[in-house]
Amino acid sequence: MFNSKKSFLYAIVFAAFGFTACESNDPEPENDGEVITDVILSFQELNLSGTPTGAITTFKASDPQGIEVGSTPTIDNVTLTKGKTYQMKIEVRNSIENEDITSEILAEADEHQFYFLGTAFVGSSVLTYTYADSSGDLLGVVGKVVVAKSPGFNNANMRIVLRHDLDKNFPGASNPNFENFIQAGGETDLDITFPLILN
Repeated sequence: MFNSKKSFLYAIVFAAFGFTACESNDPEPENDGEVITDVILSFQELNLSGTPTGAITTFKASDPQGIEVGSTPTIDNVTLTKGKTYQMKIEVRNSIENEDITSEILAEADEHQFYFLGTAFVGSSVLTYTYADSSGDLLGVVGKVVVAKSPGFNNANMRIVLRHDLDKNFPGASNPNFENFIQAGGETDLDITFPLILN
């Protein structure tokens, strides 16, 4: 009888140990964010009436493993002309899965927003950005960029941040140059900096 009780206690201890061991070895939940391998910025000059005119110039950042997980993305220098006004479009892709993530961003416009920071947009008068998405949403897939005529220097950095699931009604969140974007909640899907060269 004594041995039966002892065996029963051992069984309970082993079962409890096995349960806790399984719990501790469970993998951490993975981030469901999209893998972004390519970011393409397209610029087209706007005339005085605001109509796109002339050739489209593109600049690209890419990493085959994903920009947020790869070691060193390849990033083009963005070259713009002083005193010009441009329409800027952003295309985001996952070349691993051959996915156009831009279409998903547009479909979930109420949950996404691009912010434009760095020395090109904040604390200087180099570039001025205005949201110009056709839907009227503050999104940033399409925008207007005005280059200063006499910025005082020819080089700056264009930091582009894509936030997901933020509170768009948070005070300041409607500003495309909102440096405290983290306060509006959500997560960062993309944070990339392009060198800017002005001609």
